[in-house]
This record gives sequence, structure tokens and C-alpha cells, in this order.
Amino acid sequence: MADNQVSGQLIIIGGAEDREGDCKVLREFVRRAGGTKANIVIMTAATELPREVGEQYTKIFQRFGAENVRIIDTVTRDDSSSSTYLEAVEKATGIFFTGGDQARITSIIKDTELDALIHKRYAEGAVVGGTSAGAAVMPDVMIVEGDSTTNARAEVVEMGPGMGFLPGIVIDQHFSQRGRLGRLVAALAQQPAVLGFGIDEDTGIIVSQDVVEVIGSGSVTIVDVAEITHSNVDNLLKDEVMAICNARLHLLPEGYSYNLKNRKPILERIPQAAVAA
Repeated sequence: MADNQVSGQLIIIGGAEDREGDCKVLREFVRRAGGTKANIVIMTAATELPREVGEQYTKIFQRFGAENVRIIDTVTRDDSSSSTYLEAVEKATGIFFTGGDQARITSIIKDTELDALIHKRYAEGAVVGGTSAGAAVMPDVMIVEGDSTTNARAEVVEMGPGMGFLPGIVIDQHFSQRGRLGRLVAALAQQPAVLGFGIDEDTGIIVSQDVVEVIGSGSVTIVDVAEITHSNVDNLLKDEVMAICNARLHLLPEGYSYNLKNRKPILERIPQAAVAA
């Protein structure tokens, strides 16, 4: 679950976030990173178009008033030891991972000086954000790739080491749009993690200590397998369908929150209109 020793926040986005209109989710990243005084670095390791993608996010963040924005384009692991990049991250109040291929992020940055420094800045209060592939890497064990399917089978998902900002949890992105409930359940069934967060496009979760807030136009699907009463996972062959009984499912749109410590939605924050209904 969330590490109570850190002072920073995570903003984890399900991909395809609004980048032309109000940009609500990205706007909140800048706000929490310091607003007009934010010092933001854009991590482009995941994308094969680092200049184009980096410049796009730079323009968005600058439109909100964050004038100090720097692109960190790590092409090789050696780049993760660059003194110039390390100095930029040391000063950063916001660290943002773009989309692309999550395996590129871990292969280039994980277990390097840059990785250690990003975790240090997060512990000290920096905001760490990521979209799509940049969201997938947030847990300690991540979904590397997998088929979008409603059938939960071991073969539909490949897992690998993540960046470790959100231990004990599995993240999946583009969730409702790509029908990934089966994939998320399959991932949970193969890991010690008991909570899975499926984040829709143009939607994010903001993690502060043990509280998760939902923001954006979609919803977040939370799957809790901590108290399942039956699973056939131990007896399955790779291509056979999983059975899991008594899993909990929560669907939370913007304005709702979730407590990671007791694994329950924070009902007192439900909008009044929803309560009246």
C-alpha cells in the first residue's frame, strides 16, 4: 500500500487525457507540483518520439503557468547517470512520465542513479505523475503487456518489475475503453497484490499517503481480492479460465475517494446528489 514515510503525491493517469481543452487532470498535476512556481521534468523514456511528445507536454504545462519545464530524454541506461539530468531532477517539484512502452522505462531507468533520485524527491514531497505506460510502471510489479479480454486466464498478461512507487497494487490503464477487467483480474491472481486499479482514459487517481482521489471524465474500477473464498488458480494450465469467488468491485468516478489502509471507499465524500438518490 502507500508508503507512510513519503511526503510526495502520485498522479496516475489512464491515458488519452485531455490535452487541448480544460486539461483537468494535467492541470491538477501542475497545481499540486507547485502551480506557477512548479519545476517540472518530463521523462520521455517510454516513447519513441521523445522530442514531439516532450514538447507537447511542455507547451501544456507552460500554458498553465509552469515556466520551468525540462525534458529528460533517457535513451540508454548511461543517460540515467547524466549529471545534467540528475541536477534537473534534484530541483524538480513535479516528475512526469509520458506514455509509450512501460518496459522501456524500467529497462532504461530502474535501479539507476536517476531512479534512486526520483524516489528521493518523491519522499521529500515531489509529485510523481504518469500517463498510460507512465501509469503502468507505478507499482512494484507491473503489467508489461497482455491481451485485452473479459476472460481471466494466466496467458493474457505478462508481469514484470515496476518502479515501486505504489507497492502491493496492480495498475491497468485505458481500462473501460479496452475491456481490461479480465486482464486486471488475471494479473492480481498471479501476484501477492490484493488491490487492482483499472483507470479509464482521461481519468486519474491522486495518491496522498493512504487516500486515493479520483479525477477526470471517466471512472476507476477497483478490484479487491483480499477476501476471496475460492480460486482455481493453483490448478490451472496457462490457457484455462480462472475462477475467483467473493472478490470486491468498486466503481468510483470523480469526487470519490478510497482508503488504501482499510480498503474501503470514503463514503462521507459522496456528492450530496448521489446520497439523495
